[in-house]
Amino acid sequence: MSKNRHHVRIAATLAALTLGTAGLTAVAPPAARAADGTVPGDIVAKLPISSYAAMVVDSVHERVYVTDGQDRSTNNQVHIYNFQGQRTGSLAVGTVPSGMALSTDGGTLYVSQSSAVLAFDTVTWERTGAVSTATAPTCPRDVAFAGGKEWHAETPYNGTDCAAFRSTLYGAAGSASVSTGWNAASRLRLESDPEVPDRLVMAQTRTATETNPFVTTFDASGDTLVRGPERRFADAQGQGGLDMKDVAQSPDGRRIAVADAAYGTRLLEAADLSDAPVPYQPLPEGAKASAVAFSGDGTYIARGAAATGGTADLLVQPADPASGRAPLEFAFEGVLDGDRVAPRGLGWSKDGSRLFAVTTNTSGTEYWLHVIQPPAAQYDSRFTGGLSTTPGRPVVGEPVGIRGRLELDGPAPAEPVRVTAVRHDANGDRRLAAAEVEADGSFTVLDVPSLVGDATYTVSFTGDVTHRPAEDVTLAVTVDKAPTAIALRAPAEATKSAGLTITGTLTGQGRALPAGITLSVVRTDRKGTGTLTSAAVAADGTFTVNDLPRAIGEVTYEIGYAGDDLHSGSTASATVRVRR
Repeated sequence: MSKNRHHVRIAATLAALTLGTAGLTAVAPPAARAADGTVPGDIVAKLPISSYAAMVVDSVHERVYVTDGQDRSTNNQVHIYNFQGQRTGSLAVGTVPSGMALSTDGGTLYVSQSSAVLAFDTVTWERTGAVSTATAPTCPRDVAFAGGKEWHAETPYNGTDCAAFRSTLYGAAGSASVSTGWNAASRLRLESDPEVPDRLVMAQTRTATETNPFVTTFDASGDTLVRGPERRFADAQGQGGLDMKDVAQSPDGRRIAVADAAYGTRLLEAADLSDAPVPYQPLPEGAKASAVAFSGDGTYIARGAAATGGTADLLVQPADPASGRAPLEFAFEGVLDGDRVAPRGLGWSKDGSRLFAVTTNTSGTEYWLHVIQPPAAQYDSRFTGGLSTTPGRPVVGEPVGIRGRLELDGPAPAEPVRVTAVRHDANGDRRLAAAEVEADGSFTVLDVPSLVGDATYTVSFTGDVTHRPAEDVTLAVTVDKAPTAIALRAPAEATKSAGLTITGTLTGQGRALPAGITLSVVRTDRKGTGTLTSAAVAADGTFTVNDLPRAIGEVTYEIGYAGDDLHSGSTASATVRVRR
């Protein structure tokens, strides 16, 4: 069963994202139906690998290439899948396959193995060449293609602690590796993108000794690499250092996203690697960033994470965090789907119609390929008829319902959608609990105002997998003090000599009445009107008034509460006939 947790606007070719029957655990609300009434599927293929190194999406030929990682056998392969999740072939690559890269035109696939970077024709799948590496290490190697050339980074070490040794960046001259001179401690991660053909991104991995690694870029358009900006992230106390798991470039080249397991998803300005003005919202609590990828048109970003249980492992949202759109959240959970997104395990088709995700189990011994497909279309939504409140005049401390109607075009969603609301008053903004929309479009958002005075409610629908967001609707209200009431119990008659006793109860709506209340007591008889000793109110709201009347005849007693910051005042009166 699959679930969507939140919703975002999915436009253009990426109409919407959802998962169907295979693969994900749902978080409300469940998947919506496409225009033809079907629930779009999350195609899941079990990968025949026990380790994983890289995935490359070939949109020209509609293929996905997956390497089976650092196995120490001689029959390692690149596994080839079509966009429907079907395995269509493989490429034999020998020992220790690791990095992969696709040429800008999609015609050549470069695959690193222990002693060379192999080149394969993506039409015939024939091997067309190889660049011999400087050494034949057992350590994995990253590969990139930028400036019309292949690049790779390697650590000349045979052992298991690869990250602890120095890595060097190489280019290629024919079939030979050529050192660029750029090198650094620990493994160097490379990233290139066909949409940004002349830029190479290099990031240093974090180790016990290299606690403040860098990210940098190179201009690869000329004969030699020209380094651009460089950035490290630790503060003066050494905190906040990068723990990079993946890097992605926006197709327009303006921004670079980094999946930082120690921080989350960093969004950087490519020009100087400074932080973008608006960051992405944090990943769900307990989730650590593992992968990141921009959609082909740069409109959306997918953020992968390692999380447990029902915590989201994948967020899909607009690439511009300033849009404020809530992300779609997907939780991978179960032995048939994997438990988390693998590092560097995300990729999009160029047109944004499919998102590919490699997931793994907690121990990292099994892997799955998910092909997440959108439904066919997306429709408009709108609020109609404005908002109203029940009761009509809200009072402080008492529940109030903000009622409205949401109209959805296209097919009805399989499950109710939700609206969100924010109350703004003199204390600032307070987000209210989301409310489900009924089948007829009506909804009621509940609130308990905490402040007397003016307040404004703003209700939003951020869209779902088949509906675009609606324009927000607002309602200004005045929140009144909560009412109070006084109930009296007085005798019908009394004697002047014996006196009389009146008892009563003060009650109030909303928040509890304050302690130490006293009530005014005013007596009116044929001799005039006068104020008596005030009556103290007990904790349970009861009080007693004792009096010796000064005149016979009808005597009226008026008991009053002046009110407080949260409660309005109230009065009650009783008339007693006094005899001698």
